[in-house]
Amino acid sequence: MKSNLLIVESPTKAKTLSRFLGSGYKVLSSYGHVRDLPKSELGVDIENDFKPKYIVIPKARKNIQLLKKEVEKADLCYLATDPDREGEAIAWHLSHLLGLEDKKKQQRIVFHEITKEAIEKALKSPRKIDMNLVNAQQARRILDRVVGYKLSPFLWKKIARGLSAGRVQSAAVRLIVEREREIEKFIPQEYWKITALLKKLAKEKKEFEALLVKKEGKTIPKLGIKTKKEAEKIVNDLKGAEYQVSKIKKRETNKNPLPPFITSTLQQTAWQRFKWSASYTMSISQQLYEKGYITYHRSDSLHLSDLALATAKKFINSAFGENYYQFRQFKTKSKTAQEAHEAIRPSYPQKTPENLAKNLEKNQLKLYDLIWRRFIASQMKPALFEETTLEISAKKYTFQSQGISLKFDGFLRVYPISFEKKELPSLKEKEKLELLKLIPSQHFTRPPSRYTEASLIKELEKNGIGRPSTYAPIISTIQERNYVEKDENKKFKPTEIGIVVNDLLVGHFPNIVDIGFTAKMEGNLDKIAQGKKEWVLVLKEFYQPFEENLQKKYKEISKKEISQESTEKKCPKCQAPLVIRLGKYGRFYACSSFPKCRYTQPLEENTLKIKCPKCQKGKILEKRTKKNKVFYGCSRYPKCDFALWDKPLADKTCPKCGSLLVETKRKQIKCSNKECDFLISSLSKEDSLLNPPPPKEGEDYRRGRIN
Repeated sequence: MKSNLLIVESPTKAKTLSRFLGSGYKVLSSYGHVRDLPKSELGVDIENDFKPKYIVIPKARKNIQLLKKEVEKADLCYLATDPDREGEAIAWHLSHLLGLEDKKKQQRIVFHEITKEAIEKALKSPRKIDMNLVNAQQARRILDRVVGYKLSPFLWKKIARGLSAGRVQSAAVRLIVEREREIEKFIPQEYWKITALLKKLAKEKKEFEALLVKKEGKTIPKLGIKTKKEAEKIVNDLKGAEYQVSKIKKRETNKNPLPPFITSTLQQTAWQRFKWSASYTMSISQQLYEKGYITYHRSDSLHLSDLALATAKKFINSAFGENYYQFRQFKTKSKTAQEAHEAIRPSYPQKTPENLAKNLEKNQLKLYDLIWRRFIASQMKPALFEETTLEISAKKYTFQSQGISLKFDGFLRVYPISFEKKELPSLKEKEKLELLKLIPSQHFTRPPSRYTEASLIKELEKNGIGRPSTYAPIISTIQERNYVEKDENKKFKPTEIGIVVNDLLVGHFPNIVDIGFTAKMEGNLDKIAQGKKEWVLVLKEFYQPFEENLQKKYKEISKKEISQESTEKKCPKCQAPLVIRLGKYGRFYACSSFPKCRYTQPLEENTLKIKCPKCQKGKILEKRTKKNKVFYGCSRYPKCDFALWDKPLADKTCPKCGSLLVETKRKQIKCSNKECDFLISSLSKEDSLLNPPPPKEGEDYRRGRIN
C-alpha cells in the first residue's frame, strides 16, 4: 500500500484533514513559515538582483528534521498549504528544505474549504508550485525589508532611536494624521431646523413630525437657515398659518441583501457588531477555517460555488418556503481578486449555528453565526417596504414627513438590519391638519470622524492599500510602533511621534507615504502574481530612486530642526541648558551636553499632580513599557519602585482605606490597594464617598486608623 504524506501549516488543520483521509495518508504540520530573511542583517543582495538570504526560522528547525524523515518514508508528498501567496511561498520553502525539488514525489494541492469533497477534488488535480505567486510574495517581503532596514536607521539618526518605517503602514498612518488635521482645522457652522408637530383635526391622538424643506417652492439647503434670528422670522411668518396636506406620494421599495463576506467586510462588520479588532477577527476566522466550518478567510472574491448555491437553495426552501428564495451571484469589484476563489461562507450551509452550538466556543459561534446568516441572506428575496412621503403646505412654506413600513421581510428574516419604522396617520390630499407646536432647533456641522478599525479598513481597501492578508497586520503594526493610538471611543488618533515621523516622510520621502504610489505598487505585485511583470524589475524600479533620495536626505536634514527645542531651563547635574527632545514615546527634557551628561526629566504635562504614596517624595508619571503598554510610576525610580497599571485619580482617595483611587479601562473606579475591595462604576456615582469631609485633628484616613 502506498504511503502518502500531506503537509499543511497548522496542527488544527492537520487534525481536521486526518478525519477525511484514510489510513494511507499521514497529515503533518509545518507550524507556519519555515524560512525567512535574517533579523540581524538586511538579508538581501541588492547588487545581485535582490537575491534573498533565507535562513531556517530557529523554532522550525526541529520540526523540519522530523518532516525530512517522514518524506523519506513516503511515496508521495502533498504540499497542502493555504491557497494564497503566503501559502504558495511556504510550499516552495518546504520543497527546498525537504529536498523535494528534484524528486517526482512532490505534489502541490490547494483547496478553499476543508471538506471531504474539496480534499478529494484537490487530490485528483495536483499541480506544480506556482512561481508567479511565490515571486509576488518574495517581492513584497523584500520591498518591506528594504524600506524597513534602510529607512529605520535614518529615523533613528534624525528623530529618535527605536523608530521604524514600513512601506504600507506609513501610508495608513498618513491617512490617520490627515484626518486628525481635518478635524483640528474644522470650523463648525451653525444652522437651524424647524419642525412642525401635527395631528389630524379629528379626535385621533396620533401625532407626527414634519420638517420644513421648502420656501416658495424652492428647496431650503441644509445650511439655509443660518441663525436663530432667521429661524424666529420664519416662525413669526407662520403664525396663523393653515396646515394642509398638499401631496401624498406612496411607493414600494426593495432592500436587497448584502453580498457574502470577503476579508475586509468581515473585519468591518465584526468591529461594528462586536467591537473586535481586525487581528482578533482573523484569529477566530482562522480557527473556524481550520476546523472545517468556513471557507478560506483571506479572500477578496465574491464568487460562490454551484454546490454552495444549491445547498443554500435547498435550505431556504425547506426552512422558510420557496417565496423567500432568490438566486444571486455577485460580481467582484476588485480587478485583482485572486487570493482565493470564493467568498467567505459556511463550508456546509445546511449546518445552522444552532446545530454547531455545542461544537464551538462562544466567540467562534458568534462569528460563524454572522458568516452563516450573511451567506444564507445573500440567496434570499429582497425586503419590501412601503414608503409614504407627505408634503404639507403652510403659507409660502412646505413641510415634509416620511413614513416607512415593512410589507415583506425577505432576507431580514435571517440577517436583520436596523431601520426606523415610522407609521403616519391615514391622510388625504387637501386635508387640513392641527398644529400642536412649531419647534426651531439649533444644530452645528460636525467634523469628520476619526477612523475606527472598520472605517480604516474600508479606506485602505478603497485606496488599494494592502490586501486581505495584510489589513490586520497593518493596523496592529502602527499601534505597536506607537504611531497611532485609540481614544476613549476606540477610534484612531496619531501620537506626537507618529505625526513627526509622518511629516518627515511626507516632506522628504513622498513615495513611501503616497496613497497612489502605494496602490500602484500593490498593483505591480498583483501583476507579478499573474505572470505579467518580472519581480526583480519591479524591485529595481523602486530601489534606485529610493536609495538616491535616502543618501541625499542624510546630508540635508538636521536632527535639531526636527526633534529638538531649546529652553531656558538648566540641567541640575551639570548646569548645561536643557532641551526638549523627541523620543519614541513623546517629548521629554534632556541635557544638551548628551552623551557627556545623560540627565533626563519628563515634561510637566506628563507629570500627574499626585505625590507618590510609597516614598512621599516623587510624583506619579505616565510611563510606557518596552512593548508600549502605559503604566504609572514614581518619578524617583529606581530609588522608588511604586507602579500601577491603572490611572490614578488626582485628589481622590479611597474612603475605606485611604489609598489612591484608580480608573480602570472599564471606566470603573477602584482602590489601588489590592487588599481593599472598594469599587464603584464611575466618578459621578457615590460622589460623597470620593469626597469625604476633611479629617479631624489627629485622624489619619490613609489606613483607617487614629494616630
